Amino acid sequence: MSDNNLVISVDAMGGDNSPRIVIEGLAIAAKKNPDIKFLVFGDEVKVKDEMKKFPFLHKVCTICNCIEVVHNEDKPSQVIRNKNTSMYQAIDAVRRKEAKAVVSAGNTGALMAISKMLLKTIQKIHRPAIVSFMPHRHGKYVMLDLGANTECSAVNLAEFAIMGNILAKKALGVEKPKVALLNIGAEEMKGKEEIRQAAQMLKNSSLNMDFIGFIEPHEISFGKADVVVADGFTGNVALKSIEGTAKLMRGMIKDAVKHSVLSWFGLPFLFFAIKKISKTMNPKLYNGAMFVGLNGLSVKSHGGADGFGFSVALNNAANLVRQDFVNTIRNELESVDLDEVSQDIFYEVY
Repeated sequence: MSDNNLVISVDAMGGDNSPRIVIEGLAIAAKKNPDIKFLVFGDEVKVKDEMKKFPFLHKVCTICNCIEVVHNEDKPSQVIRNKNTSMYQAIDAVRRKEAKAVVSAGNTGALMAISKMLLKTIQKIHRPAIVSFMPHRHGKYVMLDLGANTECSAVNLAEFAIMGNILAKKALGVEKPKVALLNIGAEEMKGKEEIRQAAQMLKNSSLNMDFIGFIEPHEISFGKADVVVADGFTGNVALKSIEGTAKLMRGMIKDAVKHSVLSWFGLPFLFFAIKKISKTMNPKLYNGAMFVGLNGLSVKSHGGADGFGFSVALNNAANLVRQDFVNTIRNELESVDLDEVSQDIFYEVY
């Protein structure tokens, strides 16, 4: 691989219908990003068979044969000991500096466990989080954690808020992001103890952050906050609820137009508005969540994504590499005294 190329490592065997979907995604991403080269880890016979449909991929892909696969039902504690899987080898390529990022649609827990073991967390961070960009009424917002940590302490939530704040500034261009904790109510006494403690920590700290308190689920889509913070269980449920609602609305719009004669007459006047709404609500356009807080870039594609969806995850990984995302997070955290923030909550509670 040329030093002038941006290299991305790909787990070709992760997710549903692999490696077909992965190769289709590579073909789409390669056309859009001529500066990218790919290290493709997977069953060489199966990968080459799928690549026959896209001969040009042989010029931008290097196939690394890995017959063993991480399955969806595999436990993270088991897979971290097997160095021969396509997922392990794809992540290890980032550790070895052979690639700038890794993308996989495989087992989320396994991807997190192996990424954390091989890439390590940034020095000041206790736990990495899964983060993604989501659409709201006025643009996009950052949401984390989306499933990496089902249970979180107040300190974990505060660290997520800090990383989300940095990400919103750098990736979304928001000068002073509004940061909120996802909760069941706006009142201070509402919610689990660790959420209330995290709120007190962020409110009383000297962090340069616009912390606006709690946000309820129904307020997210209206753009009340630029950064929405939750534990992994709550964040994952919220994410899937949002995705499900988006698919429902897109389907209802199509059905309404399809089954109404009057809608057909009005369609020419509403075509561009409907197209814009449908595009904004398309979950495929937001595929590719990243693990933030690691000393390397690891991106998780939805396991059920199609070729286009996987290409979006690859594009997101490439853009984050171009923005030097990992070093940006690391350098920004150097100016944050997380020990002081932790002490704030300690004295507040005890």
